[in-house]
Amino acid sequence: MSDRESLLELTGSAFEIRELLDYQSGAIVSQTLVDDESVTVTVFAFDEGERLSEHTAPHDAILQVVDGTAEITIDSEEYEVQAGESIVLPADEPHAVDAVSQFKMFLTMIR
Repeated sequence: MSDRESLLELTGSAFEIRELLDYQSGAIVSQTLVDDESVTVTVFAFDEGERLSEHTAPHDAILQVVDGTAEITIDSEEYEVQAGESIVLPADEPHAVDAVSQFKMFLTMIR
C-alpha cells in the first residue's frame, strides 16, 4: 500500500497516532503519511535502546512523542521528552534520537 493510500484510509475518521504502527523487537519502523513539496509527516516506533544517530536535516521539524520516552540530542544538548511532549529540531543543527523506553513519535518536517 502506498503512503497516499495509507493516508486516504484515515481520511474522515478519528485515529490514534500511537496505534498506527506496532513495535518490532530490535528495530525502528516508520510510516510516512504525507510527503509533498511543503511538508513530510512520518510516524516512527522505536524499540527500547534503538537510536537514530546524529545527523542534520535541511528543514525545521517538530517531533511529538506519543508513547514512551526518548532522549533527544540537539547540538550536543540533551533533552528527555515523554508522551504528550514535543520538541523542535532546527534546520541544519545536528540531532540524534535515543529510545529510553519503547517510544513512538510523530515527526512533521516543514519545507
